Amino acid sequence: MIIAGSPLLFAQDGNHSQLSTSNPQLNGVLSSIEKNNTTLKALRETSEAQKLGNRTGISLSGPGMGFNYLWGKPGETGARTDLSIKQDFDIPTLAGMKSRVAGGQNRLVELQYESGRMKILLEAKLYCIELIYCNALRRELDVRLQHAATIAEGYQSRLDRGDASRLEYNKAQLNLSTVQGEISRIDVERNTLLSHLKRLNGGIDLALDDDRYGDDPLPARFDDWFAQAAGKNPALEYARQEIELGKRRVSLNKAMNLPVFSAGYMSEKVAGQQYQGLMLGLSVPLWENRHRVRQARASVAAAESRATDSRRQFHSQLQTLYGRAAGLKVTAGQYRRSLAAVNNTDLLKKALDAGEISLLDYILEIALYYDTVNRALAAERDYQKAFAELSATEL
Repeated sequence: MIIAGSPLLFAQDGNHSQLSTSNPQLNGVLSSIEKNNTTLKALRETSEAQKLGNRTGISLSGPGMGFNYLWGKPGETGARTDLSIKQDFDIPTLAGMKSRVAGGQNRLVELQYESGRMKILLEAKLYCIELIYCNALRRELDVRLQHAATIAEGYQSRLDRGDASRLEYNKAQLNLSTVQGEISRIDVERNTLLSHLKRLNGGIDLALDDDRYGDDPLPARFDDWFAQAAGKNPALEYARQEIELGKRRVSLNKAMNLPVFSAGYMSEKVAGQQYQGLMLGLSVPLWENRHRVRQARASVAAAESRATDSRRQFHSQLQTLYGRAAGLKVTAGQYRRSLAAVNNTDLLKKALDAGEISLLDYILEIALYYDTVNRALAAERDYQKAFAELSATEL
Protein backbone atom coordinates (compact mmCIF):
# COMPACT_ATOMS: atom_id res chain seq x y z
CA MET A 1 0.00 0.00 0.00
CA ILE A 2 1.37 3.42 -0.93
CA ILE A 3 0.66 6.12 1.59
CA ALA A 4 1.51 9.82 1.76
CA GLY A 5 5.25 10.27 2.00
CA SER A 6 5.82 6.72 0.81
CA PRO A 7 9.24 5.75 -0.54
CA LEU A 8 8.23 5.76 -4.18
CA LEU A 9 9.98 9.12 -4.40
CA PHE A 10 7.43 10.49 -6.85
CA ALA A 11 5.01 13.38 -6.46
CA GLN A 12 2.04 13.79 -8.73
CA ASP A 13 1.22 17.09 -10.37
CA GLY A 14 -1.90 16.70 -12.44
CA ASN A 15 -1.16 14.19 -15.20
CA HIS A 16 2.57 14.82 -15.09
CA SER A 17 5.06 13.20 -12.72
CA GLN A 18 7.97 15.04 -11.25
CA LEU A 19 10.88 14.06 -9.06
CA SER A 20 11.05 15.14 -5.46
CA THR A 21 12.89 18.25 -4.34
CA SER A 22 16.65 18.40 -3.71
CA ASN A 23 18.19 16.53 -0.78
CA PRO A 24 20.15 18.75 1.65
CA GLN A 25 21.20 15.73 3.72
CA LEU A 26 23.07 14.23 0.78
CA ASN A 27 24.88 17.53 0.17
CA GLY A 28 25.82 17.62 3.86
CA VAL A 29 27.23 14.10 3.68
CA LEU A 30 29.38 14.95 0.66
CA SER A 31 30.64 18.16 2.31
CA SER A 32 31.59 16.24 5.44
CA ILE A 33 33.45 13.59 3.43
CA GLU A 34 35.34 16.23 1.47
CA LYS A 35 36.43 17.76 4.77
CA ASN A 36 37.29 14.57 6.68
CA ASN A 37 38.43 12.07 4.04
CA THR A 38 41.98 10.99 4.86
CA THR A 39 42.83 10.16 1.25
CA LEU A 40 41.89 13.69 0.16
CA LYS A 41 43.93 15.12 3.02
CA ALA A 42 46.96 13.13 1.87
CA LEU A 43 46.37 14.24 -1.72
CA ARG A 44 46.22 17.89 -0.63
CA GLU A 45 49.47 17.64 1.32
CA THR A 46 51.17 15.77 -1.51
CA SER A 47 50.01 18.40 -3.98
CA GLU A 48 51.44 21.22 -1.88
CA ALA A 49 54.76 19.42 -1.60
CA GLN A 50 54.88 18.80 -5.36
CA LYS A 51 54.06 22.43 -6.13
CA LEU A 52 56.88 23.60 -3.90
CA GLY A 53 59.19 21.09 -5.61
CA ASN A 54 58.22 22.40 -9.04
CA ARG A 55 59.26 25.90 -7.95
CA THR A 56 62.62 24.65 -6.73
CA GLY A 57 65.57 25.26 -9.03
CA ILE A 58 64.09 28.07 -11.15
CA SER A 59 65.89 30.82 -9.24
CA LEU A 60 69.45 31.89 -9.91
CA SER A 61 72.16 29.58 -8.65
CA GLY A 62 74.06 30.75 -5.59
CA PRO A 63 77.25 32.81 -5.92
CA GLY A 64 80.56 30.99 -5.91
CA MET A 65 83.70 31.96 -4.07
CA GLY A 66 87.25 30.71 -4.51
CA PHE A 67 90.45 31.22 -2.54
CA ASN A 68 93.98 30.08 -3.50
CA TYR A 69 97.16 30.22 -1.40
CA LEU A 70 100.26 29.27 -3.39
CA TRP A 71 103.81 28.93 -1.99
CA GLY A 72 106.50 30.39 -4.18
CA LYS A 73 109.72 28.65 -5.09
CA PRO A 74 112.50 29.52 -4.43
CA GLY A 75 111.45 30.68 -0.97
CA GLU A 76 112.29 34.35 -1.47
CA THR A 77 109.69 34.52 -4.23
CA GLY A 78 106.95 34.77 -1.62
CA ALA A 79 103.42 33.42 -1.54
CA ARG A 80 100.59 34.19 -3.88
CA THR A 81 96.94 34.56 -2.83
CA ASP A 82 93.92 34.62 -5.11
CA LEU A 83 90.35 35.53 -4.18
CA SER A 84 87.39 35.32 -6.56
CA ILE A 85 83.62 35.77 -6.19
CA LYS A 86 81.41 34.84 -9.15
CA GLN A 87 77.68 34.80 -9.96
CA ASP A 88 76.11 33.07 -12.99
CA PHE A 89 73.18 34.78 -14.74
CA ASP A 90 70.50 33.40 -17.04
CA ILE A 91 69.11 35.73 -19.63
CA PRO A 92 65.78 37.27 -18.45
CA THR A 93 63.82 35.39 -21.13
CA LEU A 94 65.07 32.05 -19.84
CA ALA A 95 64.12 32.89 -16.25
CA GLY A 96 60.57 33.77 -17.31
CA MET A 97 60.27 30.54 -19.28
CA LYS A 98 61.33 28.47 -16.27
CA SER A 99 58.71 30.22 -14.15
CA ARG A 100 55.96 29.51 -16.71
CA VAL A 101 56.96 25.85 -16.95
CA ALA A 102 56.81 25.56 -13.15
CA GLY A 103 53.36 27.20 -13.22
CA GLY A 104 52.19 24.66 -15.80
CA GLN A 105 53.52 21.78 -13.70
CA ASN A 106 51.65 23.13 -10.68
CA ARG A 107 48.45 23.31 -12.70
CA LEU A 108 48.85 19.60 -13.54
CA VAL A 109 49.26 18.86 -9.83
CA GLU A 110 46.03 20.75 -9.08
CA LEU A 111 44.18 18.80 -11.75
CA GLN A 112 45.45 15.51 -10.34
CA TYR A 113 43.98 16.51 -6.99
CA GLU A 114 40.68 17.54 -8.60
CA SER A 115 40.48 14.19 -10.36
CA GLY A 116 41.09 12.32 -7.10
CA ARG A 117 38.54 14.47 -5.30
CA MET A 118 35.89 13.86 -7.95
CA LYS A 119 36.48 10.10 -7.81
CA ILE A 120 36.06 9.96 -4.02
CA LEU A 121 32.96 12.17 -3.98
CA LEU A 122 31.37 10.15 -6.78
CA GLU A 123 31.99 6.96 -4.82
CA ALA A 124 30.35 8.57 -1.79
CA LYS A 125 27.38 9.81 -3.82
CA LEU A 126 26.75 6.36 -5.26
CA TYR A 127 26.74 4.93 -1.73
CA CYS A 128 24.29 7.65 -0.70
CA ILE A 129 21.97 6.85 -3.61
CA GLU A 130 22.01 3.18 -2.66
CA LEU A 131 21.32 4.13 0.97
CA ILE A 132 18.36 6.32 0.00
CA TYR A 133 17.01 3.40 -2.01
CA CYS A 134 17.34 1.13 1.04
CA ASN A 135 15.60 3.75 3.20
CA ALA A 136 12.77 3.93 0.69
CA LEU A 137 12.41 0.18 0.49
CA ARG A 138 12.61 -0.11 4.28
CA ARG A 139 9.69 2.28 4.71
CA GLU A 140 7.70 0.36 2.11
CA LEU A 141 8.47 -2.89 3.94
CA ASP A 142 7.27 -1.37 7.21
CA VAL A 143 3.85 -0.83 5.58
CA ARG A 144 3.86 -4.38 4.24
CA LEU A 145 4.82 -5.69 7.67
CA GLN A 146 1.79 -4.00 9.23
CA HIS A 147 -0.49 -5.62 6.64
CA ALA A 148 1.13 -9.05 7.01
CA ALA A 149 1.00 -8.85 10.82
CA THR A 150 -2.69 -7.86 10.74
CA ILE A 151 -3.53 -10.81 8.48
CA ALA A 152 -1.46 -13.23 10.59
CA GLU A 153 -3.19 -12.06 13.76
CA GLY A 154 -6.55 -12.42 12.07
CA TYR A 155 -5.89 -15.99 11.02
CA GLN A 156 -4.58 -16.80 14.49
CA SER A 157 -7.94 -15.69 15.88
CA ARG A 158 -9.84 -17.57 13.20
CA LEU A 159 -7.81 -20.70 13.88
CA ASP A 160 -8.59 -20.42 17.58
CA ARG A 161 -12.31 -20.14 16.76
CA GLY A 162 -12.12 -22.97 14.25
CA ASP A 163 -13.00 -20.70 11.29
CA ALA A 164 -9.69 -21.30 9.47
CA SER A 165 -7.56 -24.30 8.74
CA ARG A 166 -4.02 -24.87 9.91
CA LEU A 167 -2.90 -24.63 6.24
CA GLU A 168 -4.32 -21.12 5.89
CA TYR A 169 -2.77 -20.11 9.20
CA ASN A 170 0.65 -21.39 8.04
CA LYS A 171 0.35 -19.40 4.81
CA ALA A 172 -0.31 -16.23 6.79
CA GLN A 173 2.70 -16.90 9.01
CA LEU A 174 4.96 -17.59 6.02
CA ASN A 175 3.82 -14.35 4.41
CA LEU A 176 4.74 -12.50 7.62
CA SER A 177 8.11 -14.27 7.87
CA THR A 178 8.94 -13.35 4.27
CA VAL A 179 8.45 -9.64 4.99
CA GLN A 180 10.43 -9.87 8.23
CA GLY A 181 13.29 -11.60 6.43
CA GLU A 182 13.39 -8.92 3.75
CA ILE A 183 13.49 -6.22 6.42
CA SER A 184 16.46 -7.94 8.08
CA ARG A 185 18.27 -8.14 4.74
CA ILE A 186 17.71 -4.44 4.03
CA ASP A 187 18.92 -3.50 7.53
CA VAL A 188 22.16 -5.41 6.93
CA GLU A 189 22.61 -3.63 3.60
CA ARG A 190 21.95 -0.23 5.20
CA ASN A 191 24.53 -0.87 7.91
CA THR A 192 27.08 -1.91 5.28
CA LEU A 193 26.49 1.29 3.31
CA LEU A 194 26.80 3.42 6.45
CA SER A 195 30.11 1.66 7.18
CA HIS A 196 31.37 2.59 3.71
CA LEU A 197 30.38 6.22 4.27
CA LYS A 198 32.04 6.20 7.70
CA ARG A 199 35.26 4.95 6.09
CA LEU A 200 35.14 7.74 3.51
CA ASN A 201 34.42 10.26 6.28
CA GLY A 202 37.64 9.53 8.11
CA GLY A 203 36.08 7.10 10.58
CA ILE A 204 33.36 9.55 11.69
CA ASP A 205 29.78 8.29 11.72
CA LEU A 206 27.32 9.77 9.24
CA ALA A 207 23.53 9.71 9.17
CA LEU A 208 21.36 9.69 6.06
CA ASP A 209 17.76 8.70 6.68
CA ASP A 210 16.07 10.44 3.75
CA ASP A 211 14.20 8.30 1.25
CA ARG A 212 14.00 10.89 -1.52
CA TYR A 213 16.59 11.93 -4.09
CA GLY A 214 17.46 15.38 -5.32
CA ASP A 215 15.81 16.93 -8.34
CA ASP A 216 18.16 15.97 -11.19
CA PRO A 217 16.53 16.72 -14.55
CA LEU A 218 18.23 15.04 -17.48
CA PRO A 219 19.50 17.55 -20.07
CA ALA A 220 17.42 17.62 -23.24
CA ARG A 221 20.39 17.69 -25.66
CA PHE A 222 23.42 15.47 -25.19
CA ASP A 223 25.74 17.62 -27.33
CA ASP A 224 25.10 20.70 -25.18
CA TRP A 225 25.63 18.65 -22.04
CA PHE A 226 28.86 17.14 -23.34
CA ALA A 227 30.33 20.53 -24.25
CA GLN A 228 29.68 21.72 -20.70
CA ALA A 229 30.96 18.55 -19.04
CA ALA A 230 34.08 18.38 -21.22
CA GLY A 231 35.05 21.87 -20.12
CA LYS A 232 34.90 20.84 -16.46
CA ASN A 233 36.42 17.37 -16.61
CA PRO A 234 39.82 17.43 -14.86
CA ALA A 235 41.16 14.52 -16.93
CA LEU A 236 40.50 16.35 -20.20
CA GLU A 237 41.85 19.58 -18.77
CA TYR A 238 44.95 17.67 -17.68
CA ALA A 239 45.47 16.45 -21.25
CA ARG A 240 45.08 20.00 -22.60
CA GLN A 241 47.50 21.36 -20.03
CA GLU A 242 50.04 18.66 -20.91
CA ILE A 243 50.09 19.98 -24.49
CA GLU A 244 50.51 23.55 -23.33
CA LEU A 245 53.24 22.58 -20.88
CA GLY A 246 55.02 20.56 -23.58
CA LYS A 247 55.09 23.58 -25.89
CA ARG A 248 56.54 25.69 -23.10
CA ARG A 249 59.23 23.09 -22.56
CA VAL A 250 60.12 23.18 -26.25
CA SER A 251 60.65 26.92 -26.01
CA LEU A 252 62.59 26.53 -22.77
CA ASN A 253 64.89 23.86 -24.18
CA LYS A 254 65.60 26.02 -27.20
CA ALA A 255 66.51 28.87 -24.89
CA MET A 256 68.73 26.55 -22.86
CA ASN A 257 71.11 26.54 -25.85
CA LEU A 258 71.77 30.24 -25.27
CA PRO A 259 75.00 31.13 -23.44
CA VAL A 260 75.12 31.65 -19.67
CA PHE A 261 76.87 34.78 -18.44
CA SER A 262 78.82 35.21 -15.24
CA ALA A 263 80.24 38.25 -13.48
CA GLY A 264 82.26 38.74 -10.36
CA TYR A 265 85.26 40.11 -8.56
CA MET A 266 88.83 38.75 -8.49
CA SER A 267 91.88 39.71 -6.49
CA GLU A 268 95.49 38.47 -6.80
CA LYS A 269 98.41 39.27 -4.47
CA VAL A 270 101.99 38.18 -5.18
CA ALA A 271 105.44 39.44 -4.13
CA GLY A 272 104.25 42.77 -2.80
CA GLN A 273 101.97 43.39 -5.77
CA GLN A 274 98.20 43.29 -5.90
CA TYR A 275 95.80 42.99 -8.81
CA GLN A 276 92.04 43.29 -8.46
CA GLY A 277 89.09 43.96 -10.71
CA LEU A 278 85.97 42.67 -12.40
CA MET A 279 85.59 39.22 -13.90
CA LEU A 280 83.26 38.34 -16.79
CA GLY A 281 82.55 34.89 -18.16
CA LEU A 282 80.58 33.16 -20.88
CA SER A 283 79.49 29.51 -20.94
CA VAL A 284 78.15 28.01 -24.16
CA PRO A 285 76.17 24.72 -23.78
CA LEU A 286 77.37 22.92 -26.88
CA TRP A 287 76.56 19.28 -25.97
CA GLU A 288 74.44 18.90 -22.81
CA ASN A 289 71.16 20.06 -24.45
CA ARG A 290 71.71 18.22 -27.71
CA HIS A 291 68.51 16.09 -27.72
CA ARG A 292 66.28 18.05 -25.34
CA VAL A 293 64.41 19.99 -28.00
CA ARG A 294 63.66 16.86 -30.03
CA GLN A 295 62.50 15.05 -26.92
CA ALA A 296 60.23 17.97 -25.94
CA ARG A 297 58.66 18.06 -29.41
CA ALA A 298 58.03 14.31 -29.26
CA SER A 299 56.38 14.77 -25.86
CA VAL A 300 54.05 17.40 -27.32
CA ALA A 301 53.04 15.06 -30.14
CA ALA A 302 52.36 12.28 -27.63
CA ALA A 303 50.33 14.63 -25.43
CA GLU A 304 48.22 15.71 -28.41
CA SER A 305 47.48 12.05 -29.20
CA ARG A 306 46.53 11.38 -25.58
CA ALA A 307 44.25 14.42 -25.52
CA THR A 308 42.45 13.32 -28.68
CA ASP A 309 42.00 9.80 -27.34
CA SER A 310 40.84 11.05 -23.92
CA ARG A 311 38.20 13.28 -25.47
CA ARG A 312 36.90 10.47 -27.69
CA GLN A 313 36.79 8.03 -24.78
CA PHE A 314 35.05 10.58 -22.57
CA HIS A 315 32.50 11.35 -25.30
CA SER A 316 31.75 7.66 -25.79
CA GLN A 317 31.46 7.04 -22.06
CA LEU A 318 29.13 9.98 -21.50
CA GLN A 319 27.02 9.08 -24.51
CA THR A 320 26.54 5.57 -23.12
CA LEU A 321 25.65 6.93 -19.68
CA TYR A 322 23.27 9.46 -21.20
CA GLY A 323 21.45 6.75 -23.16
CA ARG A 324 21.25 4.56 -20.06
CA ALA A 325 19.96 7.41 -17.90
CA ALA A 326 17.37 8.39 -20.51
CA GLY A 327 16.12 4.82 -20.80
CA LEU A 328 15.90 4.38 -17.03
CA LYS A 329 14.06 7.68 -16.71
CA VAL A 330 11.43 6.44 -19.17
CA THR A 331 11.16 3.14 -17.31
CA ALA A 332 10.73 4.90 -13.96
CA GLY A 333 8.03 7.10 -15.47
CA GLN A 334 6.14 4.08 -16.76
CA TYR A 335 6.20 2.49 -13.32
CA ARG A 336 5.01 5.75 -11.77
CA ARG A 337 2.01 5.93 -14.06
CA SER A 338 1.15 2.25 -13.58
CA LEU A 339 1.28 2.46 -9.79
CA ALA A 340 -0.73 5.68 -9.74
CA ALA A 341 -3.46 4.16 -11.94
CA VAL A 342 -3.62 0.66 -10.47
CA ASN A 343 -3.57 0.16 -6.72
CA ASN A 344 -5.70 -2.78 -5.67
CA THR A 345 -4.31 -3.24 -2.16
CA ASP A 346 -7.42 -1.97 -0.39
CA LEU A 347 -9.74 -3.91 -2.72
CA LEU A 348 -7.76 -7.10 -2.17
CA LYS A 349 -7.92 -6.68 1.61
CA LYS A 350 -11.67 -6.13 1.50
CA ALA A 351 -12.14 -9.15 -0.77
CA LEU A 352 -10.06 -11.29 1.60
CA ASP A 353 -12.00 -10.13 4.65
CA ALA A 354 -15.30 -10.82 2.86
CA GLY A 355 -14.15 -14.30 1.88
CA GLU A 356 -14.40 -13.54 -1.83
CA ILE A 357 -10.82 -14.67 -2.45
CA SER A 358 -8.59 -17.15 -0.67
CA LEU A 359 -5.51 -16.21 1.31
CA LEU A 360 -3.33 -17.78 -1.40
CA ASP A 361 -4.99 -15.63 -4.08
CA TYR A 362 -4.50 -12.55 -1.91
CA ILE A 363 -0.80 -13.30 -1.39
CA LEU A 364 -0.22 -13.91 -5.10
CA GLU A 365 -2.08 -10.74 -6.13
CA ILE A 366 -0.42 -8.50 -3.54
CA ALA A 367 2.99 -9.98 -4.41
CA LEU A 368 2.50 -8.82 -8.01
CA TYR A 369 1.85 -5.30 -6.81
CA TYR A 370 4.78 -5.36 -4.38
CA ASP A 371 7.07 -6.58 -7.16
CA THR A 372 6.04 -3.62 -9.31
CA VAL A 373 6.78 -1.23 -6.44
CA ASN A 374 10.21 -2.84 -5.98
CA ARG A 375 10.96 -2.51 -9.67
CA ALA A 376 9.91 1.14 -9.62
CA LEU A 377 12.25 1.86 -6.71
CA ALA A 378 15.10 0.01 -8.43
CA ALA A 379 14.54 1.87 -11.72
CA GLU A 380 14.64 5.23 -9.95
CA ARG A 381 17.80 4.22 -8.06
CA ASP A 382 19.52 3.08 -11.25
CA TYR A 383 18.56 6.32 -12.98
CA GLN A 384 20.03 8.33 -10.10
CA LYS A 385 23.27 6.32 -10.26
CA ALA A 386 23.59 6.79 -14.01
CA PHE A 387 22.92 10.50 -13.64
CA ALA A 388 25.46 10.75 -10.80
CA GLU A 389 28.18 9.33 -13.07
CA LEU A 390 27.00 11.51 -15.93
CA SER A 391 27.20 14.67 -13.80
CA ALA A 392 30.32 13.76 -11.81
CA THR A 393 32.08 16.91 -13.03
CA GLU A 394 29.57 18.97 -11.05
CA LEU A 395 30.73 17.53 -7.71
